[in-house]
Amino acid sequence: MTAQKNLDQINLLPQKDFASTTAGRILAWILSTFRIIVIVTEIIVMIAFLSRFWLDAQNTDLTEEIEEKQAVIAASLGFENKFKNTQDRLKIFSELTEKSGLTAKTINEVRIHLPDDLLLTSVGFSEDSLFLMEGVTPNEKSIQQLIVNLQSTKLFKNVDLEEIETDIESPSLLKFKIASILLNQ
Repeated sequence: MTAQKNLDQINLLPQKDFASTTAGRILAWILSTFRIIVIVTEIIVMIAFLSRFWLDAQNTDLTEEIEEKQAVIAASLGFENKFKNTQDRLKIFSELTEKSGLTAKTINEVRIHLPDDLLLTSVGFSEDSLFLMEGVTPNEKSIQQLIVNLQSTKLFKNVDLEEIETDIESPSLLKFKIASILLNQ
């Protein structure tokens, strides 16, 4: 039976003294080395295949986390806009309250020197110390008197009549605009 077993196995490599020859040693080395390379490659492929599942799970978790954070940001956008608007308004208010002493003093000074038949429709202050007034009156003398009165104070410099015209709604009234530079800041 052993003779039949040897006949069933085919060995293409010569058995006698082949391992001691140079070609035999090189062939044995190549076979053993390639066997190791194939095993290492299979291990690397298996690791890469298994790590794919871990990386997919991590990617899904990160995507969900990003979506949650985007939802939080979108939900707080209205509050943030309202907060920024309030901050801007508070900044404007603080700037106005810093100048409130000068503003009150200026308006009081204009009120004292205002002729009886003259009505102011708007009063404005600009950042570069410019004071603007608009109003209506039935005659030019009231405008002239207001300009003279404001020039006599120590609060205004270069009181100028910017424009004067007849009011479209009431032809008996004159509309005017006066600009001046404030001295005491």
